[in-house]
Amino acid sequence: MSGSPQSQAPERAEVVLVAASAGGIGALKAVLGGLRGTLPVPVLAAQHLRRSRESPIASILSRATPLDVKLAEDGESLRAGTVYIAPPDHHLCVRNPKELSLSKAGPVNYARPAADPLFESAVRAYGPRVIACVLTGADSDGALGVAEVKAAGGTVIVQDPASAEFRGMPKAAVDTGFADFVLDLADIAPTINRLLRAP
Repeated sequence: MSGSPQSQAPERAEVVLVAASAGGIGALKAVLGGLRGTLPVPVLAAQHLRRSRESPIASILSRATPLDVKLAEDGESLRAGTVYIAPPDHHLCVRNPKELSLSKAGPVNYARPAADPLFESAVRAYGPRVIACVLTGADSDGALGVAEVKAAGGTVIVQDPASAEFRGMPKAAVDTGFADFVLDLADIAPTINRLLRAP
């Protein structure tokens, strides 16, 4: 299901944001695996992780996509065609359109990393030039961020809760009324590819 004609991005997006929690590794593999290898923007992903020193998430996801995948570092410069994953126990944020930051601020929706700090910081940096995507998860993280993205004129994509392994996060995002696209998992990457080709 898609939104109205107004759901087309008003300006070409400069960043793609993806948020997930429970069940998210499989969903992230599906989305990242469907993105074209010449993606003209960076992808920033907040997947709820346990507070371990090491996480294999980057190596797991890199096997599913032609894009470069890495754990984000504080102060790192953003590159198109690269997927930056929030590291364990840190919020991933955007300092400015060219630079990332990591934060040890308190958990949001009981999670660190969380979607809302990522979405809200990206809006401050990019304004309407944001595509934000909410995938499977068991809580409401991302709902406040979705509202911020939409208020700035960005584009919101949500996995159809009926097809999600865990419905809480996508349902909360849909319930805001701000989703431009509510899609089966397999349709999300093609939609992102199409939006990034739009003039």
